[in-house]
Amino acid sequence: MNRRLTLLFAVTAGVAVGNLYWAQPLLGLIAGDLGASAGWVVTTTQLGYAVGVLLIVPLGDVRDRRTLLSGMLLCCAVALLGCALAPTIGVLLVATTALGLTTVAGPILMPLAGDLASDAHRGRVVGTVASGLLIGILGSRTVSGLLADAAGWRAVFAAAAVVTGVLAAVLHRALPSLPPKASIGYPALIGSLPALAFRDRVVRRTLALTTLGFAVFSMFWTSLTFLLSAPPFSFSVSVIGLFGLVGLAGAVAARNAGRLHDAGRSIPATGMAWLVIALAFGTAAVAGGSVILLVVAIVLLDVAFQTTAILNQTRILATSHAARSRLNTAFVVASFTGAALGSALATTLWPSGGWPAITTTGIVLSCVALAVWATIRPRAYRPAPGGP
Repeated sequence: MNRRLTLLFAVTAGVAVGNLYWAQPLLGLIAGDLGASAGWVVTTTQLGYAVGVLLIVPLGDVRDRRTLLSGMLLCCAVALLGCALAPTIGVLLVATTALGLTTVAGPILMPLAGDLASDAHRGRVVGTVASGLLIGILGSRTVSGLLADAAGWRAVFAAAAVVTGVLAAVLHRALPSLPPKASIGYPALIGSLPALAFRDRVVRRTLALTTLGFAVFSMFWTSLTFLLSAPPFSFSVSVIGLFGLVGLAGAVAARNAGRLHDAGRSIPATGMAWLVIALAFGTAAVAGGSVILLVVAIVLLDVAFQTTAILNQTRILATSHAARSRLNTAFVVASFTGAALGSALATTLWPSGGWPAITTTGIVLSCVALAVWATIRPRAYRPAPGGP
């Protein structure tokens, strides 16, 4: 896993995850062009992705990942082309569902990066690929909006189709044939997911921390929109969007977090990150009308959240060589569950308690996470050997 291949993995992961977000700034343009509400476009993409993660990503343990990756990227390119050419909203919804279903290169690449990396550099490699994912999430909306302004919303999907197709070819040439790591029937493969997620104490605790981390992160960012759009800030949508760029600090943290894992500090660093998350919510609680304090809170939260997320993922992937794709599936499911819970908490707490309720809940959940973290004994964590 040299630097060139690591960079290729990071770029591919960023472009792949960006396919989930191209449509978000385009909903108004799509609705105006097709003469129908486009609200379901994002929903169908996310639902398709959830199904793809659950049913396709585990195949990375029992199939040649070179063929699986290039094949899924090509299918994704076809789905993107279908989005670009969709004549009606119904056809577009079918295409976006297929897009979500096939946009699983990122979750397949992550455990593959763990397999190909040496034990001494696995954290750094996984962290670099994860930073590519994060940059893809943050940058996709900006690129989509700029390209749509210049050439229309269909050009966004057409350009993404071309780039995804090119990456499929490049990745196919760059990777050797990678034989399956296990021989398991598909029903047994899917059926083994719960056992893998719950049989190991470190994996159980780490998945719980993952769920809590994505919950507080999603709750914060969902409610931050409510806060910034109301007095005393009363910012416009475009100004609120600029706050998301602060999240680039998290991309840098994601890359460096892997080095902490390589140095054997995964579990202590996770606890420290949760203390910083609690501090971030405390800072947000006393920010009042100060934009500077809010930005400080955002930076603290993003850096600490990305640190703990990468440490959690790397720690899980290191527990088994043969089941990394299924373990990564469990990680992504825990992430989605936490994000959904966080959004629900923000929607529920904001009308009754506003920002104080959000920040107090964030501090409480951070304390819960620290209690869970305290039950993970460093000596109980034994990474599995992991050559290709």
